[in-house]
Amino acid sequence: MTRIVRGALLQATWTGDKESMIQKHEGYAHEAAKQGAQFMLFQELFYGPYFCQVQDSKYYSYTERIPDGPTTRRMQDLAKETGMVLVVPMYEEDERVNGLYYNTAAVIDADGSFLGKYRKTHIPHVKGFWEKFYFRPGNLGYPVFETAVGKVGVYICYDRHFPEGARALGLNGAEIVLIPSATSRGLSEYLWRVEQVSHALANGYFVGTINRVGVEAEIGDDDFYGQSYFCDPRGQFIGSVGSPREEELLVRELDLQMVTTARQTWQFYRDRRPETYGDLVRP
Repeated sequence: MTRIVRGALLQATWTGDKESMIQKHEGYAHEAAKQGAQFMLFQELFYGPYFCQVQDSKYYSYTERIPDGPTTRRMQDLAKETGMVLVVPMYEEDERVNGLYYNTAAVIDADGSFLGKYRKTHIPHVKGFWEKFYFRPGNLGYPVFETAVGKVGVYICYDRHFPEGARALGLNGAEIVLIPSATSRGLSEYLWRVEQVSHALANGYFVGTINRVGVEAEIGDDDFYGQSYFCDPRGQFIGSVGSPREEELLVRELDLQMVTTARQTWQFYRDRRPETYGDLVRP
């Protein structure tokens, strides 16, 4: 028995302004749908530059409420138009407290309904990644969303360095984990094809991950190295890895039956010993 779904990833260059960046993603979403995609992931903070290269309060203007902001509503319309599940990373302002901001991904079902959101849990603060200036740590846990294509979880960029949340997503039932990122050449490139593949292997799910491409010169000189990809629960790339330099839409086929097959072959969940892991959760 097979459960075939088609997914899309877009690694995109910065256009220079929010509206044209949204329009670019809308155009690619329609192209992905024409290629048979049933779900699509956009890159981290999709409608803006990766402004965390600097610390400047002017970039707080990119915040919106989720789901009550204009871009979420626009993405709901896009999901309904294309018939795709959309995972849309944005810069969120807390719905109750003005001035509290999160690095968030909205999850929208194929009929345009808002399913919920994931807030980035692990927040870096090192040169070129000054994220604590912009974001509070996420406080929504590791939700998994029942979508038209299956059970989908989200992890965002720096999160991928932490196996604990990746395991939590698996334990919460994820079949597909989507990881949008913005990471620069020379810093973590050597980890890019290792960590996220390892999450897929250790947890028996598919991973789809995006990295930006190019240099966003108005912000800084970080060179984002692309190489977006899907991998299966056995840790194999599905098709080719994305370009390290060029904007690219990747559409790939996933057989979700592999989740069951992989977990029945490697009984990692059965053989866990959580009663011995207490030291892992000590501050």
